[in-house]
Amino acid sequence: MTQTSENVTWLTQEAYNQLKAELEYLSGPARTEIAVKIAAAREEGDLRENGGYHAAKEEQGKMELRVRQLTQLLEHAKVGEAPADDGVVEPGMVVTIAFDGDEDDTTTFLLASREYASGDIETYSPQSPLGIGVNGKRTGDNAEYELPNGKTAKVKILAAKPYTG
Repeated sequence: MTQTSENVTWLTQEAYNQLKAELEYLSGPARTEIAVKIAAAREEGDLRENGGYHAAKEEQGKMELRVRQLTQLLEHAKVGEAPADDGVVEPGMVVTIAFDGDEDDTTTFLLASREYASGDIETYSPQSPLGIGVNGKRTGDNAEYELPNGKTAKVKILAAKPYTG
């Protein structure tokens, strides 16, 4: 199956390793721990009135959801080098934009999934309205994207550099 850039998640090796370790923990020791909690709560008696049992089952459901999310994310992950430093906006780039062409009203962000960054920079998904609007543009280009209220915002790409973490 050919992957498009829309369903690929770009990850640094460090982020990939952290997510893989989380998945291994949730799939192994954490599953065992929750099974023990559920069994202990079940032994307390009437399950309809057993808050501990219901809390443990809810925790199990949340954990299994996270396992599915991590599995899917890691299956579609592309790990490794940052994109080329060619001024083209794409996932893995730190982008600086000016709103409505006003170079005094700027913002800088990382275009990537939230798992890519270490939290030291604002991150926008390539599938977000802003991400879709700027993806593929070059430094100096103008771009538009739709705001939640249905209006269109215009931005100018001031810079696009590879994220170095």
